[in-house]
Amino acid sequence: MARLSSRPAPRKAQTAAAGQIRIIGGQWRGRKLPVPNSAGLRPTTDRVRETLFNWLAPVIQGARCLDCFAGSGALGLEALSRYAGSATLLEYERPVAQQLEKNLALLNGNGQVINTNALSWLANAGEAYDVVFLDPPFRKGLLAQTVDLLEQQGWLADEAWVYVEAEAESAAADVPANWALHREKVAGQVAYRLYIRSAKEKTENAD
Repeated sequence: MARLSSRPAPRKAQTAAAGQIRIIGGQWRGRKLPVPNSAGLRPTTDRVRETLFNWLAPVIQGARCLDCFAGSGALGLEALSRYAGSATLLEYERPVAQQLEKNLALLNGNGQVINTNALSWLANAGEAYDVVFLDPPFRKGLLAQTVDLLEQQGWLADEAWVYVEAEAESAAADVPANWALHREKVAGQVAYRLYIRSAKEKTENAD
């Protein structure tokens, strides 16, 4: 999930009330969780999440997940509900991060919330994740930097899956040559894509 800039958010077919997200599948299906009133907070819609997690169904169980711009937690918490092994949720706004911590504790989920700037955090070398969610603030130019840091700083497992959500009017993000587009769709003003990464070094050494 991400934050919008000055342009208004698209209308969404959300079943949860304003100020809430709803877990739509897995062990916590139907649970509604509070979301702070924060300018531009834009939870990924039920419709998009349903499609995304259908795509991820073969790989999500037991996966180590990273939600880089967590916001409401709609992606990271949904992953945990569907039996991901763990989830790390990065969120810059302190009140939003605090609510995420409360929601994670309420669900007794195996995850952690880190109140940080995602780009600063990713600039350090880290552990490899199996599934990464990228839904940065729209129209802020953050996607390219985030993609580069994930690849350069060792945050991705050899065959990691990377989800990218962006404005529908923008061109697809430039991604590394070893990221293959698996699926893509457009829903209203949102374009979303799922990539699978191959280990570049392993491929080069095999040649």
